[in-house]
Amino acid sequence: MLRKFAALLAVFAVVSLSGCGYNELQRQDEGIKAAWSEVVNQYQRRADLVPNLVNTVKGYAAQEADVLTAVTNARANVGAIKATPELVNDPAAFAKFQAAQGQLTSALSRLLVVVENYPNLKSDALFRDLQSQLEGTENRITVARKRFIESVQAYNTTVRSFPTNLTAMMFGMDVKPNFTVENEAAISAPPKVDFGKTPAVPAPPAVPAPAPKTSAAPANMKAEAPVDPVQDLMKKGY
Repeated sequence: MLRKFAALLAVFAVVSLSGCGYNELQRQDEGIKAAWSEVVNQYQRRADLVPNLVNTVKGYAAQEADVLTAVTNARANVGAIKATPELVNDPAAFAKFQAAQGQLTSALSRLLVVVENYPNLKSDALFRDLQSQLEGTENRITVARKRFIESVQAYNTTVRSFPTNLTAMMFGMDVKPNFTVENEAAISAPPKVDFGKTPAVPAPPAVPAPAPKTSAAPANMKAEAPVDPVQDLMKKGY
């Protein structure tokens, strides 16, 4: 009788848990772990490209020490974080992981900007191959992050919805942290617009005053002959 009662109790528990969303929560939690593994794989793929990329750039632009050092340090910070599946349950650890990856993204972006100043480096076959691999990896990271975000969103919705929220509380299941915009601080900062001072319009050059016109004698006017003073007195009767 006890065995039959225990078996019935077990069946009842299974049916109750299934109806309360326990199985769905477990399925979604496994989906999050799988999506997280893909995110970590793609981030690791990018991190593995960094040493070769830095060495290649150093051969052409060793004077860019600050940029190369920033990339190397960012790569080291990423490697210092153990991205285990348990990390997705710790908001503080997850935020630290995302910050480190964002730092590496920013450092690599600055490095690629510097490369534009070195035509010989841009034409190097090894660098072009590394740059192509890096671009492909960034695209894969974007896809992997999107899938992870969607998986966490579905799980968090289930955890917070009734009646599955009761099951989640019973088994200690809580909402999980998710990715945010990496450059959120830069996006939220108001843009700085400086139009500067409007340059003064230069004064037009002074136009010289026209010279006074002299009245010219008409073309048909005959010039008067000089007057002889003796003849002039004789005409007056002197």
